[in-house]
Amino acid sequence: MSITAKDIAKKLNISAASVSMALNNKPGVSDELRAKIFDTANEMGFQYSKKMLRKNHKTIGVIFIHKNFIFDSAFFSELGNSIEYRLKEYGYRLNAYHIHEHSDISLELQQILKDDPDGLILFGTLMTDSEIRYFNQLTLPVLLLDAYFPSFTGDSVVINNVDGARAATEYLIDHCKGCPGYIRSSSTFPNLRERSDGFYKAIRNAGYHSSQAIVHEVIASTENSYADMIEIIDRKEPLASCYFCDNDEIAIGAIRAFKERGIRIPEDISIIGFDNMSYSSYVTPPLTSVNVPKAYMGKIAADRLLDTIRAEVHYPIKIAINTNLVIRKSVK
Repeated sequence: MSITAKDIAKKLNISAASVSMALNNKPGVSDELRAKIFDTANEMGFQYSKKMLRKNHKTIGVIFIHKNFIFDSAFFSELGNSIEYRLKEYGYRLNAYHIHEHSDISLELQQILKDDPDGLILFGTLMTDSEIRYFNQLTLPVLLLDAYFPSFTGDSVVINNVDGARAATEYLIDHCKGCPGYIRSSSTFPNLRERSDGFYKAIRNAGYHSSQAIVHEVIASTENSYADMIEIIDRKEPLASCYFCDNDEIAIGAIRAFKERGIRIPEDISIIGFDNMSYSSYVTPPLTSVNVPKAYMGKIAADRLLDTIRAEVHYPIKIAINTNLVIRKSVK
């Protein structure tokens, strides 16, 4: 026996007219109720007609740009999950697309546009200014996430990296002796350059010269940063009394290397990471880290794109998400 609009209405205790308006993508139903009706229809096994499927083609494309960098980390998973959850609340499906290094972006976009998305969210963390021009040519709304380029004509949602790194470094200066050191990624992109700016701004404000900071470059993953720091320690390179790290993965790898060589954390060396990934509280000692509110950032990105889709006139904006320091046990 097939499920009807009346069956859905009865289960939700609403009128059949409301169900019909939602299923046929007609006005008169709130976004929240529309999403609830679709969820219930799917749960009950409602069979959509071809006409309904065409009318209710509501999708957002999320594009990941991959390069010579570990991209599918927990950070991007948490952010992506938040976006998907928020879009689902408003009846949108999310389609994920992956553009890899050396791919022809123009050809990749042609394939993506065949799916007729209502808008795009672009993870631009690893992009360059020359690559963003392909997205400026699109007529549908595009939101740039985790990156900003002055040449981009759409909205951008970014992390306030400079202030986050500055606050973390100031905390080290207040709690440790001497000029903080810096364990940075050997691969760089705008987010990390901004974190570097925040670090150096803090030490200069404290009266140190930039050259006084002990800096180590490592590959930005837990295993590689561990291996690189083992080599640095074994070469007897000078070590700082405390370090700011570009991200949590670098910090956790460094902690492992220091401990393996008999250096106590935080008694001998204090360490702060960046991103506040969920696993950072489970290392020993638990990692003090700059928290990026990833769920909130994803929600803001989704909401802003949906506002742009509905708007008759669009005025591009840049939204910077502030951070906060989560204090744990890796700083004395």
